[in-house]
Amino acid sequence: MAESKKSNVPSMWSGGVFDDFRKEMDDLVGSFFGGERRWPAPGKAWANLPAGVVNPAIDVTENDDAITLTAELPGLAEEDVDLTVREGVITLKGEKKHERDEEKDNVHVTERSYGSFQRSMPVPDRVDADKISAKFDKGVLKVVMPKKAEAKSPSRKIDIGK
Repeated sequence: MAESKKSNVPSMWSGGVFDDFRKEMDDLVGSFFGGERRWPAPGKAWANLPAGVVNPAIDVTENDDAITLTAELPGLAEEDVDLTVREGVITLKGEKKHERDEEKDNVHVTERSYGSFQRSMPVPDRVDADKISAKFDKGVLKVVMPKKAEAKSPSRKIDIGK
């Protein structure tokens, strides 16, 4: 009888090689916003979510005037998304509903995720929370968080003397 061997090569489906990279990216984004509030580390809090829960991909960028959060929400409409800011935390919630007729369709492969989702992150002190705005277009949510006037102070060159 042949003995089955377990491969030492991580599966691309299990996260394997990407776990360390994801942790580093989460730590980087968490440190960008400062404080002790951190996003859950993969393999920890996210692992406890029920199957089918959507975890939307986000980008966070910054320029002199604002911090912008962009979230990919394919298959959702504006009315399926709820965006709130409360006590210094911005929260994105929604639900992607399953739209197939189980009685008529023979399912061979299902890779898309369905279900409720929620992502929260701290709003930096340099943001004017009262002026946060959002637009939704073609499944992409763009949240603009303008900086307070004092956070936009111009830099000045300092001469270095001998």
